[in-house]
Amino acid sequence: MPSVEELYRNYGILADATEQVGQHKDAYQVILDGVKGGTKEKRLAAQFIPKFFKHFPELADSAINAQLDLCEDEDVSIRRQAIKELPQFATGENLPRVADILTQLLQTDDSAEFNLVNNALLSIFKMDAKGTLGGLFSQILQGEDIVRERAIKFLSTKLKTLPDEVLTKEVEELILTESKKVLEDVTGEEFVLFMKILSGLKSLQTVSGRQQLVELVAEQADLEQTFNPSDPDCVDRLLQCTRQAVPLFSKNVHSTRFVTYFCEQVLPNLSTLTTPVEGLDIQLEVLKLLAEMSSFCGDMEKLETNLRKLFDKLLEYMPLPPEEAENGENAGNEEPKLQFSYVECLLYSFHQLGRKLPDFLTAKLNAEKLKDFKIRLQYFARGLQVYIRQLRLALQGKTGEALKTEENKIKVVALKITNNINVLIKDLFHIPPSYKSTVTLSWKPVQKVEMGQKRATEDTTSGSPPKKSPAGPKRDARQIYNPPSGKYSSNLSNFNYEQRGAFRGSRGGRGWGARGNRSRGRLY
Repeated sequence: MPSVEELYRNYGILADATEQVGQHKDAYQVILDGVKGGTKEKRLAAQFIPKFFKHFPELADSAINAQLDLCEDEDVSIRRQAIKELPQFATGENLPRVADILTQLLQTDDSAEFNLVNNALLSIFKMDAKGTLGGLFSQILQGEDIVRERAIKFLSTKLKTLPDEVLTKEVEELILTESKKVLEDVTGEEFVLFMKILSGLKSLQTVSGRQQLVELVAEQADLEQTFNPSDPDCVDRLLQCTRQAVPLFSKNVHSTRFVTYFCEQVLPNLSTLTTPVEGLDIQLEVLKLLAEMSSFCGDMEKLETNLRKLFDKLLEYMPLPPEEAENGENAGNEEPKLQFSYVECLLYSFHQLGRKLPDFLTAKLNAEKLKDFKIRLQYFARGLQVYIRQLRLALQGKTGEALKTEENKIKVVALKITNNINVLIKDLFHIPPSYKSTVTLSWKPVQKVEMGQKRATEDTTSGSPPKKSPAGPKRDARQIYNPPSGKYSSNLSNFNYEQRGAFRGSRGGRGWGARGNRSRGRLY
């Protein structure tokens, strides 16, 4: 084992040799042997080995292995020095190997080391993005779970920081190709991260790129399979995937395949859905997703059939008026509960799909069923008017901080929900029914609209009752009742499903996996 003095002497020989440095192989070998010495010798070796590495290609393997020994040293300062110098070994065919090594080193629990590894990976990424990706994806596909997890997170957080000259079209194509391999066997959390990675790529910002991402999500969602409402993993998988697909839909990228699946497979089983996520109103979450997707549904093969399923589900949440005794009082003890959040979603979805078959209510339903529906609409509308007036009265004059209390936040949301339902019901009461009004779903941010949409939008924010009662028999004024106890969601923000850790299993047969077994324990 060389001493500190010998290491300095051989360093001097190499430094003084300038262009003839490659002729002093023995001197470089002495420096490589420094990794077998004590703390001081190792620190010197960690600095000297990379400095002259490029001059001795025949000793490349020995040099890299020597540096790796230092990366695993018990002394944290030696490890940090060795890791910091690793990018100097990333030349030519050695770069993918160095990337592979650095990826494995992401498993460190030392924060300073972890930052050094991240910086080193970013450094070699700028030298050769494709080679670096080779090392990263090699470990994602074959490495230990902790390495895989951190490599995926590295890609999801660091790719967006790289300049355009690094993330070229060819590099993005490689990321997409390799990601597809990984997506054959992923957990729910991993899937979300990969969608974040892919949706951030410039080459996938186009209509065709978005369509490609939707197809990837549809494949993950297993839309060809029969839906099993009693299997929490099946339910969670569908909702997780759908949540990822929703931001991709537009007037050019249609949600038809997802909307069809929800109408045919999910709606009929809505009441039997199960989920392991505690506190989640799974039925409302499904209906909110359907409502968001319905705006971008294209031509649907079984439109009338699916519209009927949606209509039948809507009827379940729109009760008939309670029977009345001869004196005009309610015969029953309780008014039916109006589930405003559910009705907003279902009515909005029906309104959106109904535009594609505008004569559904008049030509596809028999007269008795249409009459029944209008009675339900009228009953709901009357309850809405009273409830809207009470909400507006409760919020009147309140601004700023007063509106930020939990109670008032709920009332603001309730007002948005009831206003939306009010607008949609008025549309359906037109003769023939109209599908022209535009509303913003209560949990979505308000969008700016064109002048041509102004009137429809005003309807969504106005809480005033209609000037004219909807078509149907008028009731005596003394029969006006207090509003039914409406049920609306107190969840004020859009539910961010992917953060709930819904997928209980992991890869390899527990959760989204069961698509293949990866090898384990691959070392440098």
